[in-house]
Amino acid sequence: MTATHALIVPRRTRTRSHRELMVGRWLAVAGTLVTAVYLIPVYWMVVTSLKTSDATFRVPPDLIPLPPTIESYATAVFGDPDIARGLGNSAIIAIGTTVVTLALALPAAYGLAKFRMRGIGVVMMLMLIVQMVPSVNLALPMFVLFSSAGLVNSYLGLIIANCSLAVPLAITILRPYFLSVPAEVVEAAKVDGCNEFTSFLRIVLPISAPGIVTVAVISFLGAWGEFVFGLSLATSEQIQPITIVLAEITNEFGVRWNDLMAVSAVVALPVIAAFIFLQRYIVAGLTDGATKA
Repeated sequence: MTATHALIVPRRTRTRSHRELMVGRWLAVAGTLVTAVYLIPVYWMVVTSLKTSDATFRVPPDLIPLPPTIESYATAVFGDPDIARGLGNSAIIAIGTTVVTLALALPAAYGLAKFRMRGIGVVMMLMLIVQMVPSVNLALPMFVLFSSAGLVNSYLGLIIANCSLAVPLAITILRPYFLSVPAEVVEAAKVDGCNEFTSFLRIVLPISAPGIVTVAVISFLGAWGEFVFGLSLATSEQIQPITIVLAEITNEFGVRWNDLMAVSAVVALPVIAAFIFLQRYIVAGLTDGATKA
């Protein structure tokens, strides 16, 4: 290599590195702007929850509440037994949905990935089709069936209704993870004394942890924010989730926006906490599951 080539190659490398650095910076700026736009409604929700009723309708609106007040939290959240009951009901329904979804989807997805049989493609296609059915189309048939089975106004009925949408999605996400587990690893575990069930628990599940966490979070958040099933299958106030209680804050005198935003901020806390503490697993679960076959 001549001296001229020795000088040209590093210069091209430096130019390419500088270009990649600039592209990375612009992408970071663009990502920050997009994130800021998406966070504006969240910021306005928190700001409104810290205002008085009079300051809520002030023109022009106060971008920063001065002075801030927690009156809405004291009255609408901690001072309202209906809100506390709704939060408790939503927690029971969401946790129950998550547990049942994992209990059904984990063995089902592993069976569809492990055992070769006819019709698996049709089954997976049905799983995808079920996810496209709106919950409002399922509410009336479920109400008729659950009425005859005595499941209306019960936690079990709401959990089953939420699982009808959560389980197909969970199987769709988990099956690629189980397909990616090397068969040699499972066979080695069997040689060491594990049977099919223990190798599934000790080998397959730990390897597929990102996908399992992703499914658990999606199932929990889907049931936590579900509205249609709570409206149609929980006619009793004792069973209604927080989404139904939120809708009832609107009365004949209008919407109490500061109270509504205070309750909404509390309802959003599990969602925010889940993505803050589990974002590494969620991102890995969604991206890896999309690329594994």
